Parts: sequence; structure tokens; C-alpha cells
Amino acid sequence: MTTMTAKTAGEAPEFFDLDPHEHPEGASTMLGFWIYLMSDCLIFAVLFACFGVLGGNFAGGPGPRDLFDLPLVALNTSMLLFSSITYGFAMLAMVKGHSRHVINWLIVTGLFGLAFLCIELYEFHHMIHLGAGPQRSGFLSAFFALVGTHGLHVFIGLIWLVVLVTQVRRKGLIAANRRRLTCLSMFWHFLDVIWIGVFTFVYLMGMLR
Repeated sequence: MTTMTAKTAGEAPEFFDLDPHEHPEGASTMLGFWIYLMSDCLIFAVLFACFGVLGGNFAGGPGPRDLFDLPLVALNTSMLLFSSITYGFAMLAMVKGHSRHVINWLIVTGLFGLAFLCIELYEFHHMIHLGAGPQRSGFLSAFFALVGTHGLHVFIGLIWLVVLVTQVRRKGLIAANRRRLTCLSMFWHFLDVIWIGVFTFVYLMGMLR
């Protein structure tokens, strides 16, 4: 319904739409989450830039060839990539409405993510045990900042995943849980893309220095 009003005689009429506008369900949530992911991209872009500047500053200390265990890092990368695949299976189960399968695939995803995090923590502990902590050189400061920030995101994702498993188990695949699963899917795959950049830029290219 549309109505027309005019404040005073001689002024152009103003039109107002009194009917509420319909918005797609969850559209604002998805838009807000995309904005968040773009802000996270900026954070990682800054960290990658810092590593690009400081990655060659060893201060007479150990470099990538002295510290990186490439087979171990490759195994760690496979853990995260497998977790992305299993989360994809969870999303397929969600589309089919199989809440039990969604929960099972989310648990498998969480186990892969936990394995990734444990291997990364082992790598950090080993490097610090060798005296290659973040305070040792610019290279190590940039390395721990970049890889550690990504690891922190994975840890947050695991907490989010546990919460979602609980919600799906209690309330099923209601519309709100479907949106949450979709947002976590975007976040998890985003972490995969960032890690591929880390693996290539930090580890592979670092071994060529």
C-alpha cells in the first residue's frame, strides 16, 4: 500500500511505501560473515607482508632449512585438507536432511583439525626447544606471528565445531543451524586457502632460500 503526503501547499508530494519489505532469511547474517572474512583477509595479508619483509632476516641464527621438517609439514597440510573434504560431506548430508550423518562428519572434521593443531604445536615446541623462539630473529618473529595466528583460527574453529555438534544434536537441522553450518563451512575452507598460502610462501619458498 502506498500513500501520498505533502507538508505544505506547493511542495512536491512525498511517497511512502507502508508495506514491509521482504528480505531473504539469513541474508544479513551471510553478508555480515562475508564482511568478517574480508577483514580476516586483511589481517593475513598484513602478516604475509611482514613475513615477506622479515623472512630473510636470520640475525645469524637458524633459517628455514635448519628448522623446517618438510615431510611433517606436508603431513600436517594433508590433515587440514582432509578436514575440508569431510566438512564438505557434512554439508552434503545437511542438504539431504540427515542430521546424524552431519554430526558424524563434523566429528571426523574435528579430529582432523585437532591432529593439525597438535602437529603444529609440536613443531613450535621443537623449534623453541632448539632456541629458535620468536624473539631469536625477525624471520622467526614473522613466522610465529603468521603460523600462530592461523593456528589460533583453527582452534576457534574447533570450538565453534563442538558447539555446532551440540546444537544439531539437540535441535536438529533447523534453519538457524543450517546457517551456522554454512558460515562455519566458509570459515573452515577459508583457513584451508590461507594454509595453502602459508605452506607455499613460508615453507616451500623458505626451503629455497
